[in-house]
Amino acid sequence: TTNNLLSAGDLALEGRVAIDPIRTLHTTTLSEFKMPQNTVDQIDGLLNECEDMLNGVKLIQELSPKSKDQLVSYGERCAVRIMAARLNQIGVPAQAFDAWEVGIQTDSDFNDARLLPSYSDAVRQAFSKVDEGVVAVVTGFIGHDPNSKITTLGRGGSDLTATAIGSALRIDEIQVWKDVDGILSSDPRLVANAVPVNRVSYEEASELAYFGAQVLHPVAMQPAMKENVPVRVKNSYNPSAPGTLIMDGSPEDRLVTAITYKRGVKLMDITSTQMVGTYGFLAQVFGDFANRKLIVDVLASSEVSVSLTLDKKQNLDSIDCLLADLQPYAQVALKEDKSILTLIADVERSSEVLATVFRVFNSEDIKVEMMSQGASKVNISFILSDDDLEKAVLELHKCFFEDVCVVAPITSDAKKLELVKEKEAP
Repeated sequence: TTNNLLSAGDLALEGRVAIDPIRTLHTTTLSEFKMPQNTVDQIDGLLNECEDMLNGVKLIQELSPKSKDQLVSYGERCAVRIMAARLNQIGVPAQAFDAWEVGIQTDSDFNDARLLPSYSDAVRQAFSKVDEGVVAVVTGFIGHDPNSKITTLGRGGSDLTATAIGSALRIDEIQVWKDVDGILSSDPRLVANAVPVNRVSYEEASELAYFGAQVLHPVAMQPAMKENVPVRVKNSYNPSAPGTLIMDGSPEDRLVTAITYKRGVKLMDITSTQMVGTYGFLAQVFGDFANRKLIVDVLASSEVSVSLTLDKKQNLDSIDCLLADLQPYAQVALKEDKSILTLIADVERSSEVLATVFRVFNSEDIKVEMMSQGASKVNISFILSDDDLEKAVLELHKCFFEDVCVVAPITSDAKKLELVKEKEAP
């Protein structure tokens, strides 16, 4: 529905109001489940309001970020009312709530709003008034700013809504339902033999999300981490599967937890043209990035050079302006069509991980253009050509998860055995 609403907004800018597909979707559902008249009236009212808004967009030929947030909210607001009505039909007492009715308060950064620090107290206060025997069905990814204007937390923000509410209430476990059996060892669209991971730490889950895994929103772990509330990822199409439990601490003794990736990134190599030993080079570089509001994914640096990546969501005009900013004091090489391959791993055993990785890369003629193992204690990232990514992911997954490695994996036990043999040799 969200995509349909965004498309309707684009059509309204072109002078056409196309509410019928959205209306048909909802009225068919209402008819199919013989929804009560009060629910039908609520949905009709929201869809009529949506149509009025689209007519306004058509007339003024403008769809601001604030207006777009209100437009996409209609899908969630209709959905929770239909879901609550259906639960009541099958004997489960339920009540629909718009997120701001249960305390979801945000700033005014429309299209990508952030929760205000006051939201936790507001959520607890709101739920103190909800009957404990009633299931609260709450809209995901939307909230209110201090002026009571509708905001969105960005695509995927429903995960954040769930963890924000669950953490504020300090419940026993937050469950996030997806279309896979929890967090997998890699993307099943690429790796047919990807397997579920039983448990991961908050930090591992956050890194997986940031570096491309589509299971959770990248910031959804923050409220759960703050309040130490476990999160379980479950499969809507396979509810009996245990899913993945995300919790505090290092849950299992394993070399690699998962392999994830981002395609289509840019690799930027920046080398100072100033004298060696001149201070302030890195500060100047990152100051220019901040001025252009560009976000770095992965970086490696020295005294006189820095290599870093920018993902495909970054504004191209801002990148062009940045190149001009850097030109007076640095040489810059910008390389397109790169990928970030990230291993979520036990970095205390990074020598074992890297020994296997580089032997695989050497065997498969895969060139590493940059590597980063930085402040995070759970990830090791490699920058590769887009053309090499698929082969790299598949071969590494075979080594770490399928026991069919193209090279013999090097482990601590294997190293000890080799040392013993060397000592025993005459």
